[in-house]
Amino acid sequence: MADIKEILKERILVLDGAMGTEIQAYGLEEEDFRKGWFEDHDKSLKGNNDLLSMTRPDVIKAIHEAYLEAGSDIIETNTFSGTTIAQADYGLESAAYDINFHGAKVAKEACDKYTALNPDKPRFVAGSMGPTNMTLSISPDVNDPGYRATTFDKLVVAYKEQAKGLIEGGSDILLVETVFDTLNAKAALFAIDEAQAELKTEIPIMVSGTITDASGRTLSGQTAEAFLISVEHSNLLSIGLNCALGANALRPYLQVLKKKAPFFVSAHPNAGLPNEMGEYDETPEIMADQIKTFLDEGLVNIVGGCCGTTPAHIKAMADLVAAKN
Repeated sequence: MADIKEILKERILVLDGAMGTEIQAYGLEEEDFRKGWFEDHDKSLKGNNDLLSMTRPDVIKAIHEAYLEAGSDIIETNTFSGTTIAQADYGLESAAYDINFHGAKVAKEACDKYTALNPDKPRFVAGSMGPTNMTLSISPDVNDPGYRATTFDKLVVAYKEQAKGLIEGGSDILLVETVFDTLNAKAALFAIDEAQAELKTEIPIMVSGTITDASGRTLSGQTAEAFLISVEHSNLLSIGLNCALGANALRPYLQVLKKKAPFFVSAHPNAGLPNEMGEYDETPEIMADQIKTFLDEGLVNIVGGCCGTTPAHIKAMADLVAAKN
């Protein structure tokens, strides 16, 4: 397998774009989320997109291949909510390992196909590890500021199972992403270390935080520099930012990371901010113009898209990166 660290020393790599909006375009129904696996489950499963790597792998592989065709070097697994904690909403804690194993397997098959077509452009699978729907740093109850909905140890157990599934399914990288609470991310990093030790393997790790508003801080109150300091003890491949904001709004915080980080820097912003209908208005051309600033200033080593981005957005970025490389 090609060494992604060595490749990043030579050129900028392109990450893929949004998964959820691409899935929505297929107009899937309840039976699509059950097919062959969860036929008799007693709760509604429509919208639990992570299951589709198992029940409709054809759909997920087609989305992966669309991003690879657009020029992505790295594609994320369809496992953003693939922990026992996040799956508890559907009563599917027991499916967590399978979600991650099959999510990685489908992505790996797509990557292997495109690497074989062009061995000079190896493609990599990034096992997506989302923040879960709980936070360790903030109470969900305004009347009880000391209350926490979960514990560090419980998150470690959940993330460890996810990491094992992703690694054993064939992931080349693990991506701890959309970090709004750095303590959650530290639980994930601790869990990854434990999983690697048990599996006797070592895998590159990307960490990507999210700045939630114009304050320039994460939801748990950290600046970009504080976020970096909190995780830089880990042996990371990259640190970066994704989601919440568009490319223009992310730029000042990426400047901080580029100046201070001892790692490669990544960015996969939204296609702008959502409008009043919850949709994203920035076209591939508009977004590419903003990403060009990142490239011209040398801010990023890995660039892609988050909410609202499509294969067309990624192609526009990949064309810019190809010209830059």
